[in-house]
Amino acid sequence: MLAYACTIFLSAFLLFAVQPMIGKIILPWFGGSAAVWSTCLLFFQAALLAGYFYADRSTRLLKPKRQASLHIALMALSLALLPILPSPTWKPTQAGDPSLRILLLLAATIGLPYLLLSTTSPLLQAWYVAAKPGAVPYRLFALSNFGSLLALLSYPVFVEPIFSTHGQAYGWSGIYAVFAFICAAVAWQAMRAAPRETNEVIDRTPVSPPTWTIRIAWTALAACASTLLLAISNHLSSNVAPIPFLWVLPLAAYLLSFILCFEREKVYNRGVFLPLLVVALDGAAYAIYANEGNLSIAWAIPTFVVTLFVCCMVCHGELARLKPDPRHLTSFYMMISLGGTLGGVFVAIVAPHVFHTYLELPLAMVACSALAAIVLWISPQNWKGTIPIAAVRIAMLAFTVGLAIHLGYEKHLSDKIFRQSERNFYGVLRVRDISADEETTAVRRLIHGTINHGTQLLNAAHRDDPTSYYGPFSGMGRAMSYLQNRGPVRVAVIGLGAGVTASFCRAGDVFRFYEINPLALSIASTWFTFLRDCKADHQVLLGDARLTLEAQPTQQFDLMAIDAFSSDAIPVHLLTREAFALYFRHLKPSGILAVHVSNRYLDLVPVVSGNAHDLGKAAIDVDDEDEAEDYFSNSDWVLVSSDGSIFRAGAFKASGILPARIRPNLRPWTDDYSNLFQIVKLRK
Repeated sequence: MLAYACTIFLSAFLLFAVQPMIGKIILPWFGGSAAVWSTCLLFFQAALLAGYFYADRSTRLLKPKRQASLHIALMALSLALLPILPSPTWKPTQAGDPSLRILLLLAATIGLPYLLLSTTSPLLQAWYVAAKPGAVPYRLFALSNFGSLLALLSYPVFVEPIFSTHGQAYGWSGIYAVFAFICAAVAWQAMRAAPRETNEVIDRTPVSPPTWTIRIAWTALAACASTLLLAISNHLSSNVAPIPFLWVLPLAAYLLSFILCFEREKVYNRGVFLPLLVVALDGAAYAIYANEGNLSIAWAIPTFVVTLFVCCMVCHGELARLKPDPRHLTSFYMMISLGGTLGGVFVAIVAPHVFHTYLELPLAMVACSALAAIVLWISPQNWKGTIPIAAVRIAMLAFTVGLAIHLGYEKHLSDKIFRQSERNFYGVLRVRDISADEETTAVRRLIHGTINHGTQLLNAAHRDDPTSYYGPFSGMGRAMSYLQNRGPVRVAVIGLGAGVTASFCRAGDVFRFYEINPLALSIASTWFTFLRDCKADHQVLLGDARLTLEAQPTQQFDLMAIDAFSSDAIPVHLLTREAFALYFRHLKPSGILAVHVSNRYLDLVPVVSGNAHDLGKAAIDVDDEDEAEDYFSNSDWVLVSSDGSIFRAGAFKASGILPARIRPNLRPWTDDYSNLFQIVKLRK
């Protein structure tokens, strides 16, 4: 038992340690979008399904020694794929939806090792049952989930803050090599101990196979939990930051529910968790639309993580209650994995192409409530509540209907205020007109997620005036004023938004916009007029800005503006020391790098000032609380230049302009290391 337990624990630890690691490595290659993690989760679910299918087929179709020989051979082959560092050739070369490229990258980099790790738990449990007829292996499943949970929690707390991504990959690869040898030894030992005449269990007592109703229930419950996991992870990553910490929290809640439900049957009590489900779903239904989706981080994270945990306790608790005889173990796991994969496909592939908003989260919440009601009919056994089960069934159905009506109504109220709403891999973009009745000035706004990404005045005479974060006293406004007073300028803007920065265009200037999201260009060109009205020589270059700049010869820009946030999430690869070195290769010696660091949740000033300090540049922080007009927004810009004397000019003299703060204990961000957890504004 100990050998099985140790091998399963180590495999589960490696299986989930690699998830945030590989996700973080490839995140910058695909624009830092929250959807990168959703696509990664889809791959992990699909690989898990493939692993369970392999375990199910091999135990059913192969004799013991052939099972061992095949598994050992595959383990040896997987060692040839180490270390698990993705090739730079997988970086995208053009704009568009990179979902397929991400899936292929993951398959080529970690596909076989991940598949073999995913087979370990069901395969070794099946071998354990074969070697010890009558044994109950489900506690090994809980041990597997405990190893997974430990790996997840250790990543943001221990691994990410200390080790570079290359160090993480090499360390993981070394531990995997040790695991491969241990697993091969256990496999050979287990198969030698198995009955020689058959690989079936000795117990011949007839056991009815699970009905298709039960199998569908397994799949539906697993799919619902998986959909909620991905949808809530998407919600948090889109509106806070796509960082491993916010990937790990939901995944840890998901796994913890597995551990509790499969370790001890008494942990899941319908009489306790069904009322908790009602309360949790009510809270989440409020949080989704509260303050137009701008719920405080102090409430948003615990609200959605607790909701996910309660929902998963119900889904996984019902799964544990419906688990079959151990002889149907591998098919049970395979159906669970199938459900998980279906949930991943729905959120990562179907939803961005079918829905105009993040509709999958409200749908999954209603589905969870509906499934909780349905299983009370399918499997009413062991109801221990004081209220008759018939009354509980009716109450759950009524709550489900009420929840669906409430969420549908809130979505209707939310949608009707927008003129246009579109979604793709990079998120949801919406256009809203605000009349003079609502604000002093009538404006049109581009909303990405929940954040204003550009405002235009609806008064035709002033439609080309700078607005929002680009007012005359903002960091961008001051830098442009200083440079344009000296003559024509060459400007690069990373992040198009609504195109507000094009309002600075003058005849004789050169403007280059770098934008990864084709949808942003479409909306900026149709719903806003900044680009159309730009009198300068201007061009929009689609694709990842950093990859495009790396391929270009020096552009000798007077100013480069970094303003490429997705909602409040940031593309980390645009803030590393290597990225800053690239920017200054394209800037004139007297040029200015303007980095927009306004963010509700992350304190980015020390990151930018640290890079400037390491490269020997001067940096000032322009914190503008411009209230001159209602269409200006508070903004925070860090301006960096090789020529520090620039910042002694009058354009940069004001009470809100100070030398950019440096945190001596902040480890520099590089392409190989970054840690957003250390700059989270927890007070927000």
